[in-house]
Amino acid sequence: MAPAAASGGSSLPSGFAVFTTFPDLLFIFEFVFGGLVWILISSSLVPLPLMQGWVMFVSVFCFVATTTLLVLYMMGAHGGEASWVTLDAAYHCTAALFYLSASVLEALATILMRDGFTYKYYHENISAVVFSYVATLLYVVHAVFSLIRWKSS
Repeated sequence: MAPAAASGGSSLPSGFAVFTTFPDLLFIFEFVFGGLVWILISSSLVPLPLMQGWVMFVSVFCFVATTTLLVLYMMGAHGGEASWVTLDAAYHCTAALFYLSASVLEALATILMRDGFTYKYYHENISAVVFSYVATLLYVVHAVFSLIRWKSS
């Protein structure tokens, strides 16, 4: 276990404590919903490659970065350092902003493809939009609570 910060409880958890502390518990849901966005975008028809390319980049980047941070936290790589709290807050703010932009672009792409595409592809994109907004909400909540933790550290 990593030592607690001087302010008491504002350090990052290590080991399986990652799964029992808030907002770090949100890593699991970010992982699941980000993976769903990635799967749905990669399996759908891509009529607007520039828009959906950004959505694909964001979903893959956030999926890999979230997985990496989760594994590093579980291994205790942060060692209780305050700089990791800053990294956590900065990453989640960036991920929230990225996912918000990707969600808006995916919603626009879905609206533009409403006519002329098969039922299956249209509904895959609707599902991707919904899951993308859920992932955005998760990253925003995680970012807010990470900023609170950063401020108290």
